Amino acid sequence: MQNLSTVLVTAYAKAPQGTSMYEVYKHAGIVLEIDKETHKIVDAEFTFVTSLAQDFFKRMIIGFDLTTDINELLSHVEEHYFAPSTGSIIVAIKSAQKRYLEKINQ
Repeated sequence: MQNLSTVLVTAYAKAPQGTSMYEVYKHAGIVLEIDKETHKIVDAEFTFVTSLAQDFFKRMIIGFDLTTDINELLSHVEEHYFAPSTGSIIVAIKSAQKRYLEKINQ
């Protein structure tokens, strides 16, 4: 078995009704691959319908240290993502950080 230096963290939030995200997935989901030593996001995937949105968020979030103040990242999301699902994405990101911090502080 390979010794991995990363972990996967997932989180979800309800997608807003009437959006394509809701029609396809029913939720906003996030999967983060995090380096266990640096706590930085090395890869990310979201339940977006389009590959452009997937790529945009991936570029926005990779490199963020999940042990730092999440508000900087959330502000960045609010400033650069104008869609009905903004609130759901923010809830999912907060939930992922909370789950990660709980696990590393056990």
